[in-house]
Order: sequence, then structure tokens, then C-alpha cells
Amino acid sequence: MSNQPLLELKNVQTIVNKGTSNETMILKGINLKINDGDFITIVGTNGAGKSTLFNVIGGNLRADNGQILHNGQDITRSSEEDRTTFLSRVFQDPKLGTAPRMTVAENMLLATKRGEHRHLVLRKLKQNMARFTQLAATMNNGLEDRMNTATGALSGGQRQALSFLMATLKRPDILLLDEHTAALDPHTSRNLLHATNERITQDHLTALMITHHLEDALTYGNRLLVLKNGQIKADFSGKEKQQLTVKKLYQYFEN
Repeated sequence: MSNQPLLELKNVQTIVNKGTSNETMILKGINLKINDGDFITIVGTNGAGKSTLFNVIGGNLRADNGQILHNGQDITRSSEEDRTTFLSRVFQDPKLGTAPRMTVAENMLLATKRGEHRHLVLRKLKQNMARFTQLAATMNNGLEDRMNTATGALSGGQRQALSFLMATLKRPDILLLDEHTAALDPHTSRNLLHATNERITQDHLTALMITHHLEDALTYGNRLLVLKNGQIKADFSGKEKQQLTVKKLYQYFEN
């Protein structure tokens, strides 16, 4: 049983503009086994299918062919909403994933209801405040001092840190990080990546992270996937990943 992947994609294909002259296959038979505790970085050119891969795993895009299994159960046809019980995602845009008029603490309280029918019981805010503040402090960006601030008034880095905290609060089986530091300045991005890595390692989370920075793909995670033209061209792990260089990785981006 322990050899069973946490998530498996079998020959997954997605087609856009079906039935038109612009019909295009984006994912061309993806086979991928994601094991418990994997932290997989994903690189690839624009149009390689990285976001499409996340959309298919997240359930907001249906696979046209193939199968997706979660703990051996077929979830190919399950909805995006169904998958929130075990999966969460942080997007590139800091405005996504948080409610702007609600405070930092209220957003975090909302995140404790992920995958359930959400209704906010504000009296639970007081009893969770110490825990939420402690969690916010792990982001190392002053978020813990803004617990009663409306999220819309936060900096981009603080808002993205909050999105990340909300996504990991209930320890999802699968965490999708969709270029979650791309919209931030280099210092803020580095800070959030460091906090991300700490949380994934400490909580033994299973995560996939799309990044455009080859150095980050080499630095973080135990596996590295190269996606090109809708296919997985390489899957590096262990010593092979440790010995990879930016130069070697860059060869995949040349035609």
C-alpha cells in the first residue's frame, strides 16, 4: 500500500478549441506519479502546458483522455470543488485566494473551513487568534502585526504570504504553487520561497511548484520536471537532480 502514489496521472491529454480549425492538444499523454512528501519543481517554456497541468490536477479543466488517481481512487471526473477537500493552490496573482474586505485573521479562519460548507463563526476568531498570529510570524514579513487589517490594504508580499498560509492551514494532500512568487520583487520573492520551503519540509507536505527561475528549480524540492510541448521531457531526482546545472537545464529550452 505504501508504494501507491498519492496522485497519479495516466496518459492524460487535454484538447482546446475542439471541433474547430484551431483544435490543439495541450497535454500530450502525461504520465506522472507523485509520491507522499514529494516537492516537485516544474520548469518549461511558455505554452509548454504547465498551467494546464495544474488546471487538470486542480479539477478546473477536464482531461479529455486518460485517468487521474488520488490514493488509487479515480478522480478524473470529480469537480474542482470536490478536490478542495484534499488539494489547495496558490496562484501567481496576490489578489487571488484572499477576500480583500476581510481581515487577515478572518481570512485565516475562513481557510480552516476549506473543503467544508463555509460559514464564518466570528467568536471562533478569539480562540484561534494566538495560533493564527504565531503562523503569520513564520512568514517573516510583519504579517503577524496586521491580523486585524483588511487584506486589501496589505502589500503584495504580505497578501501572497497570507494566500500561502491559507492554502496550507489544513495540511492539504497536494499543494499546487503556480508561480506564486513571480509577481513579487526579488527580496520578497526570496523571503516567501524560504518560508515556503520551511513549511513544506516541516509539515511533510506534497507540493508541485511551477517556476521560471531555473536556479529556484534546482535549489528547492527533491524532484524537477521539465515540461516541453505538452510532454514531460525529464524527471530528475536524487543525485541526478543535485548534479544538475542551470546550463544543462537550459538546453531543454533551446529548440
